[in-house]
Amino acid sequence: MHPPATRRTTIVAARTRTATLARTAAAALLAALAVAGPAAPAMARDGDVTWTVRTASNSYGADRSSYSYAVNPGASVKDAMIVANRGTAPLDLAVYAADGFTTDTGQLDLRTRDRKPLGIGVWVHADHDRVAIPPGKTAEVPFTVTLPGNATPGDYVGGIVTSLTQPGETPGINVERRLGIRIKLRVGGDLRPGLAIEDLHLSYAGSLNPFAKGDATVGYRIHNTGNTTVSARQGVSVSGPFGLLRTEAKQLAAPPELLPGESWTVDVPVHGVAPALRLAATATLTPLITDASGSTTPGEPVRVTAHGWAVPWTLALLVVLLVAAVVGAVVRSRRTRARRRLREETRVREAVEQALRDQEKQAD
Repeated sequence: MHPPATRRTTIVAARTRTATLARTAAAALLAALAVAGPAAPAMARDGDVTWTVRTASNSYGADRSSYSYAVNPGASVKDAMIVANRGTAPLDLAVYAADGFTTDTGQLDLRTRDRKPLGIGVWVHADHDRVAIPPGKTAEVPFTVTLPGNATPGDYVGGIVTSLTQPGETPGINVERRLGIRIKLRVGGDLRPGLAIEDLHLSYAGSLNPFAKGDATVGYRIHNTGNTTVSARQGVSVSGPFGLLRTEAKQLAAPPELLPGESWTVDVPVHGVAPALRLAATATLTPLITDASGSTTPGEPVRVTAHGWAVPWTLALLVVLLVAAVVGAVVRSRRTRARRRLREETRVREAVEQALRDQEKQAD
């Protein structure tokens, strides 16, 4: 989720590796979003960042936490970022824009410079690609957001970045530290929010007690199929045949805001599920749609159900053993009756033979 509007969003960089001593490979750069106060210097993972960034005060507002625009295709807006050198040495910073994406931890991050930009990174241009700032001074960095006439409607997120690249302690390694401010852009046109639940599946883990309840895990993928940024409330339940023995998942964490086209994988534990042989898992998503003013409206819920087995294996083993015992008893009983019948037939045959012999003796 994005930081609250009352706090400033900055982008802090980590370390990049070079393929050779002369060339920095931007592919290894990782930009992470951190939260800092309006005038507090940010911290990089490998040391202090000696400058700060903030939004300029103008007709868009004062002390904004980030940039947010609603622009129609073919139009443009102008704005600026204020960069302050808090250190004791002059700074020569690179300035550029980058597209945003949601990381595996649910945080907003920025693409590295080697990735081809598609939205913010293409449409946002600073007046100068570098800015020099003496110690203790500030500089204004104007930039323009210019949309082509065929820009696709929807939401786009990225950032305007200041960057300092310096040689690291190890030969062949450069350190690039970045600070920037998030840009949220809504391109006017046909806005189509949409969420889908994909690859819903259910697994069950019982206990040694065949009559005790067990734990189920419901997994699925949340896919933003629309063209707006969407968050959601989620609910998960597991029930037995005909909807009986229904169990709800408790204290579900909200998924992060997803940009258009992004997906988020969820594994939800559901405790206290009865081993009802055939279970039904139902996942429900209620989209939360944020308009240009910042108001959030719930959309039409999306609901998907999948089935899975919940076999109490210890009970199944007992049933198998019981069936085996019954079958064994039946087989033994049949064998006993067969032996008795065979003995009786043998006794009758021998008696008949003896009677015949006795008759022959009497006749003689």
